[in-house]
Amino acid sequence: MLALINPALYNKSLIYNYSFRLPNILLFATNNIDMIHADNVDPKKHLAKMGAWSMEAPKKVLVVDDEDRNLRLMEAMLIPLGYKVYLAANGEAALSGVKDNPPDVILLDIMMPKMDGFEVTRRIKSDEETRFIPIVMVTALKDVEDRVRALEAGADDFLTKPVDKVELRARVRSLLKVKAYNDHMKSYQRQLEQEVAHRTEQLEQAFKRINMASLETIFILSRAAEHKDEDTGSHIRRMANYSAAVARKMGLPDRTVEAILYAAPMHDVGKIGIPDGILLKPARLTYEECEIMKTHTTIGGHILTTSLPGFLQFGKVIAMTHHEKWDGGGYPLGLKGKKIPLAGRIVAIADVFDALTSKRPYKEPFSLEKSYGIISEGRGTHFDPDVVDAFFAIEEEILSIKGRYKDEEESIFLQTVRRSSSAGACPVLP
Repeated sequence: MLALINPALYNKSLIYNYSFRLPNILLFATNNIDMIHADNVDPKKHLAKMGAWSMEAPKKVLVVDDEDRNLRLMEAMLIPLGYKVYLAANGEAALSGVKDNPPDVILLDIMMPKMDGFEVTRRIKSDEETRFIPIVMVTALKDVEDRVRALEAGADDFLTKPVDKVELRARVRSLLKVKAYNDHMKSYQRQLEQEVAHRTEQLEQAFKRINMASLETIFILSRAAEHKDEDTGSHIRRMANYSAAVARKMGLPDRTVEAILYAAPMHDVGKIGIPDGILLKPARLTYEECEIMKTHTTIGGHILTTSLPGFLQFGKVIAMTHHEKWDGGGYPLGLKGKKIPLAGRIVAIADVFDALTSKRPYKEPFSLEKSYGIISEGRGTHFDPDVVDAFFAIEEEILSIKGRYKDEEESIFLQTVRRSSSAGACPVLP
């Protein structure tokens, strides 16, 4: 290999202090570096003049060459400039050093056995963690083809052997500025990403609080609409959570599951328009009264009509369709099969199951076995078979919800009819 240092520029031996501690500095040099002694020279001013002084930790330079003489000569030139120098005798050692202790600049020989500088450069530049480390190819090759090959591999600059000390200092300083800029931008990007993540988390938490407040508002307003009905606030929470659980089991998107959870409590909001004489009647309803009771679906749809997308639109669909039946025998439109919106089909089974297992003025709560039997018998007639299958597939979750939201007190309706004799009820499921 050609000599690394130009003899015309470097004709005497160089002795240096490896520890390089300040202010107790003693550096000996030749024609190109003045003697520095703590007694008569301010080392900070001297090094600042040389461009190497910094309040930061010394910049790290990795020198890679398969000839020890070249490594030592390059080391001798760099240490007096204030750099911390690491040496690697081959490509494998260089890659290991870059991984364990990333340098700020790499001075890389091209012609090395086993793994040449081209391959070392490609590997370093292909790694996201090291791709921004500047690489200076130190070579005696002068062919344009070789330099193009080095650039294609990812090299940032070149030094021609024998190395000129002034050029070395200039190129290293220039690339260190590039590295500092890249590091700054990476740090800035990380800070931005952290700030975005923090802000996003804050927004998500705020959105959750708003959603919880919205859900609670929906529950309160729905309870107000059903305050004179047989349903309690716990009924609303149970059937809403039953509906969401079934929707989730059927693989619906999270946003749709959430929409069902929020909209399901409004399924019977139309009962606010039903006359008290019918709604609170403790006796069996006549055919005409039952027909009036059925209008709570269309009344609810009218109440929830809005031009704005969201839970109210979903609530309108549920209010209008949760009494439709799979075989077309439901109301108000007599929809059949999949013409019934899926949300309505899901809420239908949740509403009926809770009605079956809850106390009503005309009945005691049915046992789970009897309630499950009624649901099973309605598969393919009253209920969508897929919805029934999903319901039974999450039996444990359904029972958990049922236990979580127990009726703590009787509704106003039950308190009223307790003082009256019960003669029956409308012969249709809720």
